[in-house]
Amino acid sequence: MCGIVGYLGNKNAVPVIVNGLRRLEYRGYDSAGIAVLNGKLSLVKCKGKVSDLEAKMNNSIEEASIGIGHTRWATHGEPNDTNAHPHTSNSGDLVLIHNGIIENYSSIKKALTQRGYVFHSDTDTEVLVNLIEDVMKSEGVHLAKAVRIALNQVIGAYAIAVIDQNNSDQIVVAKKGSPLVVGVGEGEYFIASDATPFLEFTKKAIYLEDDEMAIINRGQEIEVLSIPDNRTIDPYVHQLEMDLASIEKGGYDHFMLKEIYEQPKSIGDTLRGRLLPEQGLIQMDGVYQFQEKLVNAQRIIIIGCGTSWHAGLVAEYIFEELARIPVEVEYASEFRYRNPVITERDVVIAISQSGETADTLAAIKLAKERGATIFGICNVVGSSIARETHAGAYTHAGPEIGVASTKAFTAQVAVLNLIAIKLAHKKGLLKESYYHRLLNELNEIPRKIEDMLKSDAQSRYIAELYKDAPNFLYLGRGYNFPVALEGALKLKEISYIHAEGYPAAEMKHGPIALIDENMPVVVIAPKSGQYDKIVSNIQEVKAREGKVIAIVNDGDSEIAKMADHVIEVKDTMEVFSPLLTTIPLQLLSYHIAVMRGCNVDQPRNLAKSVTVE
Repeated sequence: MCGIVGYLGNKNAVPVIVNGLRRLEYRGYDSAGIAVLNGKLSLVKCKGKVSDLEAKMNNSIEEASIGIGHTRWATHGEPNDTNAHPHTSNSGDLVLIHNGIIENYSSIKKALTQRGYVFHSDTDTEVLVNLIEDVMKSEGVHLAKAVRIALNQVIGAYAIAVIDQNNSDQIVVAKKGSPLVVGVGEGEYFIASDATPFLEFTKKAIYLEDDEMAIINRGQEIEVLSIPDNRTIDPYVHQLEMDLASIEKGGYDHFMLKEIYEQPKSIGDTLRGRLLPEQGLIQMDGVYQFQEKLVNAQRIIIIGCGTSWHAGLVAEYIFEELARIPVEVEYASEFRYRNPVITERDVVIAISQSGETADTLAAIKLAKERGATIFGICNVVGSSIARETHAGAYTHAGPEIGVASTKAFTAQVAVLNLIAIKLAHKKGLLKESYYHRLLNELNEIPRKIEDMLKSDAQSRYIAELYKDAPNFLYLGRGYNFPVALEGALKLKEISYIHAEGYPAAEMKHGPIALIDENMPVVVIAPKSGQYDKIVSNIQEVKAREGKVIAIVNDGDSEIAKMADHVIEVKDTMEVFSPLLTTIPLQLLSYHIAVMRGCNVDQPRNLAKSVTVE
């Protein structure tokens, strides 16, 4: 949830760290801090965003060639100046930043208090830095060894970076359950939660695995060790393919708007090289490797959180209709706690944009222990889920900086469509003519979205009318019920308007009591699917004087006569309709949030990558 940055080299560390923190603010923005060493320790931290940190620094930190920085999403302790990172040890020598949760911090804190340590914050991080200092003093060891000994005593998740003001040539880092990557430059090293802070400096990166630590010394090769047994590890250096332009706004007012408009490209990139309609092929190495397992699966269990869970719900319809494999969709956050029945014939598909979602990782580990085959779908190369699963597929959506997911969702749905169609064809369940029609139509989706995005004037107009509504209701049937859930989630996340998504048929079983002349009801009503039924649902809303905003296909005149407003989308096969119907819902949420003066890219209380439970 938090973002960590570090630098050791020949540059001025201050701008490198501050710019890196800006790029990691999507991971948390409750508070921020920076510490550098230049003969002495200089540390500034405060509640608020990185811009608040810069204002407080006000050029007060001198140039230094080593430093660490942090942007926080609060877990232990409210967001304030005291609880902000970095945290120092009692002596003031050690300085530490931390992403994750130390679950046994309370018992460690009690023991350290009895030994005379004093704590000033409510954080588990301050406990950890003092534990490291206590090990250094009591056992007479250097920093790196003290870090390893201390981490063998803690329970929980962490990505940490530690510096000692008595040694301005070393940073020690470690990882378990939270992401950490080391950028390798010419005579310099960069440390971050992901690669975005150092893209302009180097494309070489080392992704630490769980239970690994690295000792980074000025002018020396990085040394990677196993935390449990002190074994030396030969690190693999990745060559990053990401470019700097992909993490900049590119002239858009917000990252979210940019990412909405990138969807023709992100879906196209996800399909490229995999979908070959002219040859009648879908090529996916991860699927091919475990094809028999997938084809003969007793059932597929899809796990995810938030938007990824909604993508899984769409996939439930796709897999069961096309491939005729039973599917269960589970919240990853609940899956591990309910003692699920899992067998070796089950396939678990884990979906995560970041590939670091703590709840999803925990669910994966449980399913693996019980013999299931795990297939991962994520957007970040080298992420924990990519490494933890047996096989998988990257979405190739590119970096998604806006906290509210847009292009990652449609890329996930595109990948899930590819897998389901491939399995259905392998099982002989599709007529050749229908199979080729599926391939050709899926290939047309990026172009259709591009046409739809040429004008969003209607979404903007509707947003102006309903931006002050206290509640919204979203209704959909079949494939578009999950889209209703996703549309409601987007509005909640970024505009703070209460919204609920329901299967349209369920409206009369309770939610209809909420409908009056003040209730905007968004109805997703493409021609494909249960069109006549959704028309009846709209009539039920209008009979209660509800305001209907209908998502319809181009040229639909029947619903246009009943609805207060319509937004048109291109026609497609029902199985692909969520890829199109979700676009106007994203734009509607975006425009409403902007008009309400909300911080669209950094909504309150949220973070992009949820790496804690």
